[in-house]
Amino acid sequence: MQLTNENYHSLEADRYYMSNSQYKGFLECEAESMAYLRGEWQREHSVAMLVGSYVHAYFEGPEAFELFKASHPEIISSRGATKGELKAEFRYANVMIETIENDPLCMFVLQGRKEVIITAEFAGAPWKIKMDCYNVENNRFADIKTTDRIHKEIWHPGLGYVSFVEAMGYLTQMALYAEIERLHAGRDGWIEPIIVAVSKEERPDKAVIGFKAYDIERELDGIRSNMQRIIEVKSGMVEPTRCERCDYCRATKQLNRIVHYTDLIGR
Repeated sequence: MQLTNENYHSLEADRYYMSNSQYKGFLECEAESMAYLRGEWQREHSVAMLVGSYVHAYFEGPEAFELFKASHPEIISSRGATKGELKAEFRYANVMIETIENDPLCMFVLQGRKEVIITAEFAGAPWKIKMDCYNVENNRFADIKTTDRIHKEIWHPGLGYVSFVEAMGYLTQMALYAEIERLHAGRDGWIEPIIVAVSKEERPDKAVIGFKAYDIERELDGIRSNMQRIIEVKSGMVEPTRCERCDYCRATKQLNRIVHYTDLIGR
């Protein structure tokens, strides 16, 4: 399947390719992921996700930014004193954009081709990635991330308190992108993955975040160890497991037993 900007996020593309978001989805809930791939479940986009997409679209370029705004009328207030203006979350996203634009290091790192699609075979499956900024001439790629607070410690089951990079799966994403790019290019080593992060605080914080080779290899080992199960579920060889916590599981849950109150903790 030939991928383009128009069909990259299509259901057909998701059925054929694995992606970082699909991999993360299978780890969170196999049943929800399969319901989505079968066309039985629609995923809703949160305001936080739209804010992130708004910032991404700006740095993709003027044409992409105008197209994003035209495609998402929900970012415009439809009533009250601010009718016809950007909603508060997106007015503040403009402040986040300015925070990045006013930093020379951020703008230097974000040089390169925008929204570059690459595919490769990895861990027994075809994968697709879309890099925010691809600068192969300088051996790096960069991804823009928005977060509540850059230095916040977040609890992650099994890992303890970690940074937002680990908690949100961004370490896995950057390792995966580095490997898919390496396989696609046929090179021996990885180019440098970098995150440009900006916070949603009243006065936005910012950071340029790098990774070590052992970070990448550790994450790739984890993906390899999980992929056999995911491939079997996605192909229909085995039944998907329900997490019983996500929107899909709550919407489709059928109770068949009484639970003890202590079973409510940790689920």
